[in-house]
Amino acid sequence: MSESTKAPGAGEARVTPARTQTQTQTQAPDGNRTDDRNRTDDGNRTDQVDVLVIGAGVTGIYQLYRAREAGFSVKLLEAGDGVGGTWFWNRYPEARFDSESYTYGYLFSKELWEEWEWSERFAGQPEIERYFNHVVDRFDLRRDIRFGAKVTSAVYDESAGTWTVRTGDGSELRARFVVAATGILSVPFIPGIPGREDFRGEQHHTGLWPKTPVDFAGKRVAQIGTGSSGVQIVPAIADEVASLTVYQKVADWLTPLNNGPITPEEQAELKADFESIRETLNTSPSGFLHQIAMRSGLDDTEEQRQEFYEQRWNGPGFTKLSEHYMDMTTNPTVNAEWCEFIARKVRSIVKDPETAEKLIPKDHGYGGRRPPFGTGYYEAYNKPTVSLVDINETPITRITETGIETADGLREFDLIIWATGYDFGTGALNRLGVRGRKGLPLEEYWGDGPLTYLGVATAGFPNFFFPGGPHGALGNNPRYSGDQVDFVIDVLTYTRDFGHDVIEVDPAAEKEWTEMMDGSSSRSSFLQSSYFYGANIPGKPVKQLLNPTGRLTLQQMIADAVENDYSAFAFSKTTRTTGTTEESE
Repeated sequence: MSESTKAPGAGEARVTPARTQTQTQTQAPDGNRTDDRNRTDDGNRTDQVDVLVIGAGVTGIYQLYRAREAGFSVKLLEAGDGVGGTWFWNRYPEARFDSESYTYGYLFSKELWEEWEWSERFAGQPEIERYFNHVVDRFDLRRDIRFGAKVTSAVYDESAGTWTVRTGDGSELRARFVVAATGILSVPFIPGIPGREDFRGEQHHTGLWPKTPVDFAGKRVAQIGTGSSGVQIVPAIADEVASLTVYQKVADWLTPLNNGPITPEEQAELKADFESIRETLNTSPSGFLHQIAMRSGLDDTEEQRQEFYEQRWNGPGFTKLSEHYMDMTTNPTVNAEWCEFIARKVRSIVKDPETAEKLIPKDHGYGGRRPPFGTGYYEAYNKPTVSLVDINETPITRITETGIETADGLREFDLIIWATGYDFGTGALNRLGVRGRKGLPLEEYWGDGPLTYLGVATAGFPNFFFPGGPHGALGNNPRYSGDQVDFVIDVLTYTRDFGHDVIEVDPAAEKEWTEMMDGSSSRSSFLQSSYFYGANIPGKPVKQLLNPTGRLTLQQMIADAVENDYSAFAFSKTTRTTGTTEESE
């Protein structure tokens, strides 16, 4: 197989076709390359770039790097005043990875890998943010990032084959291609509980946490939500507050994160094994270094299974899912036994039996929802200052000026934490003001759920891509989105090098991929009541937002697309004198 037909791995560029026509390129004042299409008829340079990236998270930074390396003029717009995306906005106490730090970071540079040393297996938010700042400065990417530039609209101009993108400050840019790397966890969701605006104390969502440290000392704190963010906060603030009341809607199968420092010996091994680690991460179905146990749980005796469960309980992070018995999520007997093992752990840790039972899920098995990982979460409920309220038993009726009212009455608080999740997958894309052919709103086109090809493009929206969005990941997200970024750059390079201006996915290819996503939900253990289907957002269609077919299917279809010269796309050239486009075969 030739280099151009290999399934891509994050950080590995492919050889692209030779150019079939000569394009005059010049060096722009900012160091980017630009071609004659970025100039007006009188020769003056316009404000247009080849590629406009939206979002400076893990995907957007990599997209910026790859676009510049491929010779495109490129700019990136970021709503915040710093890089990191999720890890810029989520700066609540004890916010941290639950994927191993070194598997989350970039793989495109051996030098970067060797010079950056993660201090912990699961790094905390300040270190993660420092890493992304190091990357953008190490590769001189900051000069192409505009901060404080929240995109309010992106409108396609059919006559020119370009996009006009506007930001909240009134600025306007034009781009041949737009890549919306807006992420899947970037639109915080706060439930519509009456009276929230009346509350006189502080209130913060975990996904919009202030840079200025929040003072918890001696305060009466309410936390609504117990997902991946909520379970990190509770033990982090339990010793500071006067009281912490946790409002839980759904109990999850939380297991220990089992974090720890990376020793000097481990650092040396990571550096020495870079090539093999990169190869594994670029081909791993989960995007982790984990190895699933290739046997059924029923192949072991009950005693052996209990020993295995103890090993998993004491293992790091996602190994509880990705290094488990191969049929743990599909075999009801094995799943129920693992869940009962966790339940016994909870009952042994939490001293109050009533609280312990509230913390044990009764409506789903392990893997039915995204499992959280924590440190000291169960233990926190043994503190006299921490209490748990099951809002299924005592629903919240309203927020008042002084606190939270439930069926049991009013509790007064000084501060409310909203750990209530996100509008997952499509939330950010549907809020960008994207308008495709004939002014079609993206949010209208996706009114019944996302329609995508390989999770990166949608029909009727030419030259528009969204790696790291819906229908992409089912595992370690940066590895999936890295595959997609590489594919997008290959497609854009192919488009440029063969003299095309416009690229648009065939509706038939979009239909095939979307139907594959919607029809393969049985291959995933996640319930349709989870946020992976958008079920947490009132009025949102309950549709598949992940890629249940897995990373290997995505990589194979990408390889097939390259092999067949991107036959799922239609290419065309803008005829500038008439303002029309000519279709290309």
